[in-house]
Amino acid sequence: MKKESVWDYPRPPRVEPTSRRIRVYFAGLLIADSTRALRVLETSHPPVYYMPPADVRMDLLEPTPKRTFCEFKGTASYWTLRTENRQAQEAAWSYAKPTPGFEALAGYLAFYASRVDQCFVDEELVVPQAGSFYGGWITADIDGPFKG
Repeated sequence: MKKESVWDYPRPPRVEPTSRRIRVYFAGLLIADSTRALRVLETSHPPVYYMPPADVRMDLLEPTPKRTFCEFKGTASYWTLRTENRQAQEAAWSYAKPTPGFEALAGYLAFYASRVDQCFVDEELVVPQAGSFYGGWITADIDGPFKG
């Protein structure tokens, strides 16, 4: 298997489609399941996967007032994941109106692997990027060291 080095990823970041199956589980439920995801590649970061809302259980997500600003993508909004028995504060984020060059991300959602129970790229269980700010997903085909 050929590995990608995060140090070969561009800055500013690049958005690209992926046909890999991306899944998110929380509280025993499949929260997101997509083969139409986009991944964002940025120097020193593992990929971040963004899924179209049609592939996400939007009925379990509630918008929060939190906003952050990315110098590349613009203003991010955050979502709390809530089931009957559990919740994960600000488990996902999205860009309603991303900046030029990142329009493809509009409305797509990304999840922090550290704030849900499991995330998969194809059949591989993801390792969350360290720290509470960055949301990259580490898989065996990605080489670091990783920012975070």
